[in-house]
This record gives sequence, C-alpha cells and structure tokens, in this order.
Amino acid sequence: MPTRMSVSMRAAFAGLALMGLGGCGSLFGTDDETNNVNKDAANYQERSVEAIYVDGWRMINMGNWEGCAQQFNEVDRQHPYSVWARRAMLISAFCSYQANAYPAAIATADNYISLHPGSREVAYAFYIKAISLYEQIVDVNRDQSNTEGALVALQDVVQRFPDTEYARDATLKIDLTNDHLAGKEMAVGRYYLTRGDYIGAINRFRTVVDQYQTTPQIAEALQRLTEAYYSLGLNSEAQTAAAVLGRNYPGSGWYQSAYNILRGRNLKPMEDRGSWISQAFRRVL
Repeated sequence: MPTRMSVSMRAAFAGLALMGLGGCGSLFGTDDETNNVNKDAANYQERSVEAIYVDGWRMINMGNWEGCAQQFNEVDRQHPYSVWARRAMLISAFCSYQANAYPAAIATADNYISLHPGSREVAYAFYIKAISLYEQIVDVNRDQSNTEGALVALQDVVQRFPDTEYARDATLKIDLTNDHLAGKEMAVGRYYLTRGDYIGAINRFRTVVDQYQTTPQIAEALQRLTEAYYSLGLNSEAQTAAAVLGRNYPGSGWYQSAYNILRGRNLKPMEDRGSWISQAFRRVL
C-alpha cells in the first residue's frame, strides 16, 4: 500500500521512531525468538519494551501497518505509564493512519491528547486526528459530517500550533475542505433550483456567500442567486447579485450568464448597498 506521508508527518514520525528506539540498539539484528510477534493467544507472554519496539519496527520495515499498530499498542498494555508507552501511542496512531484504519488512528490520537495534553509531541496527535478525518471526506452528494469534523480538527491544529509544519499543511487542507463544503451547498441549491424551490435554493447559495467567499464556488453562487431572485420577481436582489458578481469576477462566464438573465426584463446589474449580498461582501473586504 503506498504511503501518504506529508513532509511534516514523515519528519515527526522519524523523530518519534528514533526516540523510541534509542535504547533498543543492542537488540537490532538479533534473531532471538523471544523478539518475534506472538503468533496467537496460546503463545502469549509478557515481553520487554525493547522486544515490542523491535517487533514493531520490523513490521514498519515490512509495510505491515496494522501489525505495527498492534505491536505498539502492546507497549501501553504491558508497560503503562512509562515514557515508552507515551511514544508508542503516537507511533500506533500513525501506523493506524497508514493502514487506513482511521477510526483507530483518531481514537488513539484522542487518547494521547487526553492523557498527555502538555507533551511536546501533542501537536502530532492533533495533526494525525485532523488528517485522518480529512482523508475520510466523501463526495459532495453524501453526508458531510466527516468533512465538518475535519474542518474543526484542522482549524484546531492551526490555532493551537500556528508556527509548525502541521499548521502550514492544515491551512492548505482547510481551503480544500471549505471548497468541498461549499460544493455541497451548491449541489443542494442547484437541485432546489431545478425543482422551482427558489427560497430553498437561495438559502443554500446564501450560505456559500456568507461562509465560503474565498472558495471557487462563489462566482456561480452569485449567478444562481441572480437566477433565483429573478424567478421570484425580486429584481433589486437579482440586480445586486449580478452587480457584485460583475465587480468581483467581471470576465467570468457566470457574470455573462447573470447579465443575460437580467436582459430578459431590460434590467442591468445595479447594486443596492442595503442588500445582504452587498453587506456580506463589504464584511469580507
């Protein structure tokens, strides 16, 4: 399975691995059977921290991410409250993420955050949680609860750890997540528009204008507002939507479409400064 590590995630994981294995160097390269993974419950026996770490690292080298996560979970189970268990928890979260076992990655990261909120590595736990939610974002035609959760988690990373590589990567993903959420609103709004539910459509397009003005969806949202308001006979709002669209995206096909709609009643784009559309754009600017 190909890995999806960002530069920041890769660097942090390498650091964790080095810290975790720093005291285990004497065990590398041995073929001692006591270091092998227990094959089943009947063969189970308590192992040292060093033995578990070595087995886990072998799993990583083999690309067996699920096995790796299980191994590092054993550290906390067999040797709780140790610094080794704390580090193993983060490595387990990362391995679960790599295995696409997102619920396990999120649960482990949450557990780490709860138990070690003041740790130097806690930013990594927040980031793993955020990226695990982000990679579960689904098509705009489906439920977007994971997308909303991802946005909150990514914003948490940026707000809590603003000067980190995690924050820089999270900022990029916030933009993509907002675009996705705006796309969902647009899809529903277009559906309402085709059914003649103009009020329902306007409410959806308004959400895009109010909350997602930095996304590429905004030009279409203004054109659709022009269309919906025109269909309701609310000429002033239709003209305002077209005027704001023309001022911000004068060369777009969406503006030309809005302009052509107004021509049906010999209207031209004209901004009403008291309209919510005009006020929404002034707030952002």
